[in-house]
Order: sequence, then C-alpha cells, then structure tokens
Amino acid sequence: MEITHSPLTVSNTQSSQLKAFIILLAMLLAAGAAVLLKPTQMLAEQQAPIDLETMIPRQFGDWQEEAQRSGHIINPQIQEKLDKIYTQTLSRTYVNTMGERIMLSIAYGADQRDANQLHYPEVCYPSQGFQVVSIQPGILRTDFGDIRVKRILTVMGSRSEPLTYWTTVGNQVVMGGKETKLEQLRYGLRGQIPDGFLFRVSSITSDAEGGYALQQDFSRALIAALPAKDRLTLAGLSPVVVQL
Repeated sequence: MEITHSPLTVSNTQSSQLKAFIILLAMLLAAGAAVLLKPTQMLAEQQAPIDLETMIPRQFGDWQEEAQRSGHIINPQIQEKLDKIYTQTLSRTYVNTMGERIMLSIAYGADQRDANQLHYPEVCYPSQGFQVVSIQPGILRTDFGDIRVKRILTVMGSRSEPLTYWTTVGNQVVMGGKETKLEQLRYGLRGQIPDGFLFRVSSITSDAEGGYALQQDFSRALIAALPAKDRLTLAGLSPVVVQL
C-alpha cells in the first residue's frame, strides 16, 4: 500500500525545520557576540591609581575633619558585604567654624559590572533600620558645572538624617538603573570595564531643607579644592571654571 503525503504536510514540516534552524542560528550568533563583545580591559588599570585618603583633603575652605567622630550606623554584616563590593571606601565627619557637621561617605568600585554595582542609599539605609521619607532629584551647582543628585530624607526613631548623593560610571554621573546600564554598554562596546564612585553627604538635623543647603555648600567647597583630574574622576566635571 503506497503512502502519500499531502503538500500541506510537507510544507508544515519544512517550515518547522526552518524555524528551528533560525532559532539555533540566532542562539549561536548571540553566544558568539557575547564572547566577542565581553569587556576585558579594566578602565581602572588604564589610569592613575585611586587613593581616596589622599584624594580627599582633610581641610578645605571653612571645613576640617573632626577626628574620632562618626555619626554613621553600620551593621557589621552589611559592612562585610560592602567591603566585598567596593575597592575602597572613605568615611569622615567634617565640622565648620559654626560647629555644623557633615558626614562624608565615598565608595569606589574598580569593576562596575552588574554583580559589583554600587549600592544606592535608598536601598542601604532601610537595611540599617532607617525609613525613607522622601526622594527627590536635584541639581548641585558648582563653579565647574552642575551635578545631578538625589536628595533623600531618612529617619530612624528620633534621628532625622537628610542626605545628598550622586553616582558615576566611568567619568559620567548616572541617575538610576537605566542610565547605569547604558553607560556600562557604552564602555562594554569598546571592550572596557568601567569603574565608578558613590559620593554621599549627610547631616543629622530635623531641618531637611537646611541640611540639603549645608550639604550643597560643603560639596561645592570640596569640589573647588580638588585638582582638575580628580573633579573629572569624582563628579564628571569640567577641569575649568564654567561661566554660569
């Protein structure tokens, strides 16, 4: 008995095989591209070594470091995790001639791929028992250009701690996950693995707006005290004064 196949059956079979071939080809191309485009050059190894202790002056303008004082509350387990993510961290408290204090925290990561990304304060503070009351974008104005920042009000019990922060990938300030991914991709297409900073200033005060204003004054004075190359590295700013 002769078995015959209808043209429709043959056509469906060929179509399925073609689809399977296309899917397989796409998977192979994606795998090949992933290997070819995988960044291998550490940007941190192509520039002068970062040393936060020497980069950030202990005294500038009306501010000086207050020795043996820390207003930060850090869970030891969280600190251990942060030490694995960051290449370097710096925490200092500064005081001015009016007795006003600013807590400075800077984290540097030489490898800013997904697994090693900087941890944002709106995530870290709640993990230490703080409540995030508000988050708002802002602009921190300096003589060398504007820095896009986030201003966050946090509280824990009777402690109110407004803070200002920004993050960088390479020499660009980035705001949020989407910008971070795009900047990582930009470097990745050149075969580079970018580094990055998290710069945070905070103060303990019930006057959030006054705290933000003081943080701006402090940050502006600090930026002005840095050499041009460090302004670019830390905040992506112009090496020369910008006429506002």
